[in-house]
Amino acid sequence: MLRQYELVDRILGYDPKADEALINRAYVYAMKQHGSQKRASGDPYFSHPIEVAGILTDLKLDTATIVTALLHDTIEDTGSTMEELTRLFGVEVANLVNGVTKLTRIELTSEHSKQAENFRKFLLAMSNDIRVLLVKLADRLHNMRTLQYISSPEKRARIAQETMDIYAPLAGRMGIQEIREELEDLAFKELNPEARETLMKRLAEFSAASGNIVERIASDLQAKLQEAGLACKVDGRQKRAYSVWRKMERRAISLEQLSDIFGFRVIVDDVADCYRALGVLHTNWPMVPGRFKDYISTPKNNGYRSIHTTMIGPEQKRVEVQIRTHKMHELAELGIAAHWLYKEGAGGAEKSAEFASTFRWLRQLIEMLEHGGTPEEFLEHTKLQMFSDQVFCFTPKGLLITLPRGATPIDFAYAVHTNVGDSCVGCKINGRHMPLRTVLQNGDEVEIIRSQAQRPSPAWEAFVATGKARSAIRRSIRQVKLAEFGRLGRQILKGVFDAAGKEMTDVILQRATGALHQDDVDDLLASVGAGELTGQQVLEAVYPELPVKKSAKRKAVKGNGAGDEHAVVRLTGRGSGLAISMAPNSFPLPGERIVGIVTPGKGITIYPIDSPALEEFDGDLTRWLDVKWDIDPEHPQVFPARLMITARNEVGSLGHITSLIADYGSNITNLSMTQRDADFYDMQVDLEVRDFKHLTRIMAALNGLSAVSKVSRPRR
Repeated sequence: MLRQYELVDRILGYDPKADEALINRAYVYAMKQHGSQKRASGDPYFSHPIEVAGILTDLKLDTATIVTALLHDTIEDTGSTMEELTRLFGVEVANLVNGVTKLTRIELTSEHSKQAENFRKFLLAMSNDIRVLLVKLADRLHNMRTLQYISSPEKRARIAQETMDIYAPLAGRMGIQEIREELEDLAFKELNPEARETLMKRLAEFSAASGNIVERIASDLQAKLQEAGLACKVDGRQKRAYSVWRKMERRAISLEQLSDIFGFRVIVDDVADCYRALGVLHTNWPMVPGRFKDYISTPKNNGYRSIHTTMIGPEQKRVEVQIRTHKMHELAELGIAAHWLYKEGAGGAEKSAEFASTFRWLRQLIEMLEHGGTPEEFLEHTKLQMFSDQVFCFTPKGLLITLPRGATPIDFAYAVHTNVGDSCVGCKINGRHMPLRTVLQNGDEVEIIRSQAQRPSPAWEAFVATGKARSAIRRSIRQVKLAEFGRLGRQILKGVFDAAGKEMTDVILQRATGALHQDDVDDLLASVGAGELTGQQVLEAVYPELPVKKSAKRKAVKGNGAGDEHAVVRLTGRGSGLAISMAPNSFPLPGERIVGIVTPGKGITIYPIDSPALEEFDGDLTRWLDVKWDIDPEHPQVFPARLMITARNEVGSLGHITSLIADYGSNITNLSMTQRDADFYDMQVDLEVRDFKHLTRIMAALNGLSAVSKVSRPRR
């Protein structure tokens, strides 16, 4: 455990202006408050905040953050209060301690099922001051270092998995690579101890057999660079176990096949020297094709800048080399923590702006929080953003857009602006029209084609790669669905009120909102359209003395459901967006009787009246709804249909069948053989027709072909 003077000396070593008295006061206060408390390891509890503070001194953080680390458990675990901390240490420190306390309380209630909601609160809390997150990361790191003292295997596994899923990626996104790697390795040790132990043993054997190979290679690299007149520092190390394991899994190779387990850094004075050093290395040793990345000209989202190359280096060993300047190295090691190093120095405002723009990804996460959605969606989005690799694409005006690997033009459009994504109808990639599902490659120039009449398609969600795009698509779909439910609800209520001979206006509907626990008429309409309320319930709430009418099922089945003047819903196409859908594999057509089945929260599903699937709903008559086709003859549409055809297995049969279907003005969308023998074959034909009469004429014509034995229309 760090002694008081050792902690102060560390801080003064990088910040001579640090408030020594404040640090000493916090040290003594925290030690007194925690008193005789013990950790699971048996150590004095006070050793924990001291170690957390020590971790933060490695990041060279400001006095307020170090003092917060010393005090971060006082409100939670002792009798300290916000008022007392404010009086003794100031408003800034008190607010930081309070922020960390909130995160700790969230963490203490964390279960796997609650992880998404906890992560949501976690990011909201840390968005006010990033130093809260830095203290929390250091807190998690020390807890992971002492994880073995927790007796419950389930609790250890949960903490390790949470660390791997959330804390380690966040540390990486903030550029604090050393903490990220250690968190990953400690979590790996708990989650897969056998694999890690085996890997550590193999790496130790490899190191023993190779001797001081890392030092020899570093020395050879430095000698060549100095011969070229470059002032530089070269250091090397063997990669951590988890880093090696992840690479083996990603490439599906064994340790023997993995040759680049050494990492070397070349630190030079300026950017020009970075490229000079690269030239020297590639002149003396062959590079491995496809293993070169220039993060100086195109930095990562977290501000990381460096040149990466892999070579067949000294002693014919495959080595990874990172080339960077001293300032780049500082940012690579400290990440966002480097912000405080520049805040007080020359050009502080410029540096602060640079670091603020570097971490704009935090603002994107907060923007997703503000737009709502479920916590599980949010966790999905943030995991996608944190784990994905990157591609760099350009707008036609040369603006660089950074996206995760696997991103599509839809992701690109939303990265430019939410409105651009919402109104996207097409794209050009490198000047050519391409599908919106096209996966973008590094260097692509993407032009988004827009239309203000466009709305995001639910199908987009299947191929987007960014959390921002997925969140915006789901948000838009929710809004469209709500509007469609409202329109559908108005149709349903209009039919119910008309059938009862009663007037329906928004003023009249307002009477039902209180009794049915709806905020307003819009919510009432949406609830009816979504199937959460029935039209009869609303009618009875408005007119309680009205006699109850016959059920929708009896009316639809026994009456003329296709021509009922008081049909509750009029169907104008293949399905009205998200509120009305056709039952799968049922293919109802204009001209035949149909019925709607209400599913709460999902709207109406349309079935042909003779569908066997309707038997499932016999026990719940309240879900049945009258539906009538209302197709404009001036604007004919096409509808999907399906035929099962048994034909003679002879030359030309299939040609005759498809030609006849085409001659009758129908288009085949899918055709598959379901059974075939020596004399006959069965096939399923999906086609597009205008209505029931159109399909009937095609079926009659097919029955007239000598090649056709049987034509039927399957019902489900």
